[in-house]
Amino acid sequence: MDITALDFQQARIKQVLFKSRLRSVLYGVREAEPSLFSLRDNPLGQWLTAVVKPKYGSRPEVLEIERVIQNMLNASQKLVTQYQRGLIEESRAGLEQVDIYSDQIEKLLQKIEQSGVVL
Repeated sequence: MDITALDFQQARIKQVLFKSRLRSVLYGVREAEPSLFSLRDNPLGQWLTAVVKPKYGSRPEVLEIERVIQNMLNASQKLVTQYQRGLIEESRAGLEQVDIYSDQIEKLLQKIEQSGVVL
């Protein structure tokens, strides 16, 4: 199974949805679910495990994406903890760090996509 451009577009959508869910938690719209911060349960992490790793798991970019996703999830969990402790403004300001991780993930996705992995 080769990875298509559509697969990468779906990965980008999963990333946007994660950030939207996190913002919803930090703005009091929804409750934080533990699965939100689990690499195994995160939609982007699931995509990485199910679609990318079986064929391209040894590529350095794939290993790096997994590491960055985990860092983003850890940082997000800390922001929610801050929010729950009443440090609302601090938690929302921390969204900048999540955006930095998201940008790193995007660059790694582009690197894989442009390296000829995608059909």
